[in-house]
Order: sequence, then C-alpha cells, then structure tokens
Amino acid sequence: MSPMHKIARTFQRPLHLLGDWAMGWFHHIGGLGLLTWQVLVYLLPWKWNFDGPETWRTMYRVGVKSFPIVVVTAVLVGAIMVIQSGLYIEQYGAHGLLGWGAGYAILRSVGPILIGLMFSGRVGANNTAELGTMKVTDQIDALRALSIDPVAYLVMPRFMAMIVMMFLLVVVGNATALIGGALTSQFLLDVNMVLFFQSVVTYVLLEDLMHGLMKSVAFGFAIAIISCYFGLQTSGGAVGVGRAVNASVVGSAIALFAIDYAITYAAL
Repeated sequence: MSPMHKIARTFQRPLHLLGDWAMGWFHHIGGLGLLTWQVLVYLLPWKWNFDGPETWRTMYRVGVKSFPIVVVTAVLVGAIMVIQSGLYIEQYGAHGLLGWGAGYAILRSVGPILIGLMFSGRVGANNTAELGTMKVTDQIDALRALSIDPVAYLVMPRFMAMIVMMFLLVVVGNATALIGGALTSQFLLDVNMVLFFQSVVTYVLLEDLMHGLMKSVAFGFAIAIISCYFGLQTSGGAVGVGRAVNASVVGSAIALFAIDYAITYAAL
C-alpha cells in the first residue's frame, strides 16, 4: 500500500465523523428555519389560525407555574449582583453607585439570560417531552390523518404563550431582583435601601430596561421554536424522547448566549 493510501485511510474515519456532525447541524438548522417560516406564516392576519383556549391554558402552565422559581432565581441574582458590586463600592466609598452597578447588570443582561435559562430548563424541556411523547406514540400522525395541521394545533399555542410569558416573567424577575438587591445592600453592606433605589432611578436609563426586555422576547422566541422542533423530530421511543429533551435544552442555552451577544453587540 502506498504512503498516500495509508494517509487517506488514517484520516478517513475522522473526516467521516466530521461530515456526519456537519450534516446533522445543517439538518437541524434547516428544520428550525422551516418551522420558523411556518410559524411566521400563521402569524399573518389572513392565516391567523390557532386554538385560543389552549393558548390561555398553556400560558398558565408555562407562566404562572414558573413564577415561584423565577422569583427565587431573581432574588438570588439581585443579591449576587449587589455583593459583587459591593466589593468595589466599599473599596472606593461610592455607595451612591451601588444601585446603578447592580441595576444596570440585572436589567440589561444577567436577569433576562438567567431567567431564560431557568425557563428553558423547566418549560422548554417539558414542551419537548410532551411533543416528543405525542410523536413516538403516533398522535401527531393521527392529527395529520384528520387533516389537522400540528403546527397550528400544537405549536402555535405554545409559541404564543412562551413568548408572552417569558416577557412577563422577565418584568417580574427584574423587579424582584432589584428588591432582593436592595435588601442585600441594607442588611449586608449597610447601604440604605432608599439610596439604592435612588441610584437605580438616577443612573439606569429607560433604554437599559428596554434592552433587557427586547432580549426576553427574542429568548422566548428561540426557546419556543427549538423546543417545538426537537419535540416534533423525536423518534426512537422513550430513549428518543430523552435525547430530544437533552438536545432542546443544550440548543436553547446556545441560542440564548448567541442572541445575547448579538443584541448586545448591535446596541454598542
């Protein structure tokens, strides 16, 4: 065997695995693009077609039931931001900037992305598991046999509910995080709560709040599309459902950080 043939055989397996990995990514990107297009078409006024009562039920399930964990997460986020900022505030004696340092980080990035990760882990994973179970038990094929579009019947209520409730949960989370930060500043750093909130109101701009809320809408969109896509693509029984949930959570986390980077860079 010639040296060139030996080299080709050596790299054949790694190149084959790399090609499979790349084709898998392209397959998922294409599938996500097609599902996004279908969802956007159903948002057109003359195509508006999804189950309103189911949307309200989904809002309760994904939003109201996520409220306790979001509040706990937000309080801890506020406390951590104050403690981190307090290290420098104490060093320079700039107590009047404590609210700005914590509030700016919470409202613009830290609050939305941490709440988004919790939302993805709880709501997105559950959504993928539900749709995946329906897929492997042929319930989605049964809907198609009855001339019912699964995107309109199953995806659209979840899509609308997840975007709306992600936005509202970030609003609640921001307020709770600021309260948690104020309490931490009062009892751990001996900085008056009134001074903390005065600093927030004075130095944190409305555009900082809107920046974070814009991210929350984009996060809700991404989590909804990714979780529904992997749910509808599930195969292989119960094991396949587990793989789909894992892929959904990982994909949503990657998407959140990518969107956070893109929006932050665009706002510079």
